[in-house]
Amino acid sequence: MVCLLLTGVFPFIFPLWKDAEGKPFYFMMDIAYVALFGLSATLSLLSILSHAKRQQQFVMGRLNIILNLILLGLFVYRTLNLSGEAATVSEKGIGMFLPIFSIVFLVLANKAIKKDEDLVKSVDRLR
Repeated sequence: MVCLLLTGVFPFIFPLWKDAEGKPFYFMMDIAYVALFGLSATLSLLSILSHAKRQQQFVMGRLNIILNLILLGLFVYRTLNLSGEAATVSEKGIGMFLPIFSIVFLVLANKAIKKDEDLVKSVDRLR
């Protein structure tokens, strides 16, 4: 649920960085970021809705982690090529950390899914 908020709602609120003129850059200004954030939010929603299929949920979590790593890589590439860095104030916005937070929560969710799957398998062995 937290990953859905991080990738579906928060990018609309927090800017990713500021451009050379000092205007905030939101993810809606580039189609690649729109597609990646939208796909990540969709995977998070589908993972939540497939709560009865733990293996499928685990795979969707892994795919979402990979997708967020790609998104983070694009952010790093873009900020390394960003000109106009001020000496006293950083030009990066808090939106740059959304994929990192999302990855952390996805890893925690996958650990919990794996733990549930192991518990169900252990109960099935006892029968």
